[in-house]
Amino acid sequence: MKLALGPLLYYWSREDTLAFYEAAADWPVDIVYLGETVCSRRHLLRLADWLDLADRLEAAGKEVVLSTLPLIESESDLKTLRKITGNGRFKIEANDYGAVRLCVQAGMAFVAGPTLNVYNPETLAMLAESGALRWVPPVEMNYAMLKAMPMPDGMATEAFAYGRLPLAYSARCFTARHYNLQKDDCQFRCLDHPDGLTLNTREGETFLTMNGIQTQSAHVYTLAHRLAEMVAASVGVLRLSPQSRHMDKVVNHYRAVLGGENGANVEGPLNSLMPGDPCDGYWLGRAGHDYVPGQAACQVPPVYCQR
Repeated sequence: MKLALGPLLYYWSREDTLAFYEAAADWPVDIVYLGETVCSRRHLLRLADWLDLADRLEAAGKEVVLSTLPLIESESDLKTLRKITGNGRFKIEANDYGAVRLCVQAGMAFVAGPTLNVYNPETLAMLAESGALRWVPPVEMNYAMLKAMPMPDGMATEAFAYGRLPLAYSARCFTARHYNLQKDDCQFRCLDHPDGLTLNTREGETFLTMNGIQTQSAHVYTLAHRLAEMVAASVGVLRLSPQSRHMDKVVNHYRAVLGGENGANVEGPLNSLMPGDPCDGYWLGRAGHDYVPGQAACQVPPVYCQR
């Protein structure tokens, strides 16, 4: 089973971003995703910078994948998308169906990203026929659904296994709204929140995380303690989503889990590295914020996957 460092979901300074990936070159991850996947106004790194990072990481022995935006809002976004899908060297993570179409036209192999919302075998088969080598199921897909999904020949599965869950995208910028700013004059306030801006309920409980136009979970999704179930569901790659602190330790922890080095002590050390409380509810088919590490995932597949 391989480890993948997912695309950076937050807006960090140019210096912090470059330093993060310079360090990541020495981490025990097999795949690194690069590029902006949330907001096109985040451009401290341009495409040329991402391609330079891709060259360096490839030289360090990593498989590099260039990720695309899930929400194309302007002609300039489309122009950048065409450049990414036409790069001619690196695989693409297609996060909307326009990107899929451009990958097909360019003859580029691609990863079907989680925002394509693939829930049925027919859609997955169509993506495989279009050139997808790997797919990332939607983050709310539970174990039973994933295990029951018929896999096209040659298709690998990559599961979101660690990080705050990306739940939704909007044309509005929630971080700008929090500061009473217009989206087009957001003053790049996301830079002030390297792990997002936590939203609490009226009772003071953490509920969601605002990350520009993206809404995330406040809790941190973790499947490190569910390795056997992921193996049973034919997961071949675990995606770890970057965070601003302790990411090297998170990666090393997952590598140790895959190597069988942690024994029964899987949860405690990892939970202490998180920027929020842990959760694994979606994997169990429960409310997403639930964390029930002692409960086994349901084995009953959904009806539509029994066809």
